[in-house]
Amino acid sequence: MSVAEAQSAWRDWLQSERRFSAHTLTAYQHDVATFLGFMTSYLGAEPTLDALGKLKPAEFRAWLAERGRQGLARTSTARAFASVRSFFRFLDKNGLAHNASIASIQTPKLPRSVPKALSERDMEDLLDAESDRDRAPWLDLRDTAVLILLYGAGLRIGEALALTKAEVDELLKSGNDTLAITGKGNKTRMVLLLPQALKALKAYRDACPWLAAARPGDRVFVGARGGALDPAIVQKRVREIRRSLGLAESVTPHALRHSFATHLLGAGGDLRAIQELLGHASLSTTQRYTDVDAARLAAVYRNAHPRAKG
Repeated sequence: MSVAEAQSAWRDWLQSERRFSAHTLTAYQHDVATFLGFMTSYLGAEPTLDALGKLKPAEFRAWLAERGRQGLARTSTARAFASVRSFFRFLDKNGLAHNASIASIQTPKLPRSVPKALSERDMEDLLDAESDRDRAPWLDLRDTAVLILLYGAGLRIGEALALTKAEVDELLKSGNDTLAITGKGNKTRMVLLLPQALKALKAYRDACPWLAAARPGDRVFVGARGGALDPAIVQKRVREIRRSLGLAESVTPHALRHSFATHLLGAGGDLRAIQELLGHASLSTTQRYTDVDAARLAAVYRNAHPRAKG
């Protein structure tokens, strides 16, 4: 088997067994292709499977060092290394190449990022913002419904846009306030919907001119011409709102999900319950929000305590 054939088999495995999204598959393929391109230049010839099995730690470190010289972010390099490691594990598992050296290479350390959340007032202003464009009213109702799902239920943008007409019709017909969401890793969780979210969904569904003829399995959120709504449209709408309100550049659709978790925690929400609502596989991921809340409390303390003012 050639390296190219091994790459193709690896991609098929990631798609069928690991159930990677198309976006993640593309990123992993690009990372491995870039690694192989570097090794072709470094070794002076396109590497074979036998050559990949014989790579030494110094050669892996040379690739990492080159990425550093290019000024690539550590987060990008860490993901690239994870992609390459996945490829080598696949080769080893299938008896195509065995390389013990890669196990001795440490993943680049990443700075511990703290999610950026909006204040409750800014969040209210964002959700209530009116469009300054002359367009059909149902488009504003659509955008409001999407944004309320991101903040009110903590959904990822992909999870919100994956909702089907049948799911929303059944939800509104049944009078329930819970919805089954399939998120990362193909894991399903139950999320609670606020009355405002249900109201927004109904207003949008009833006003959208394309949904009456839509099939049950069609996406409920559609673009101006009736096709499935592109995430870029939601991202653009959030950019417009943040500019009109003078909000920080960090205000993105995903920041609404961060705000959902941070506001729940600040109001005394249980960390385990928030973990379930967000669909985090690990509690450590959810625990980042404790840093946000601690930072907020520290700021309040410094601004309010008499002795903190010197």
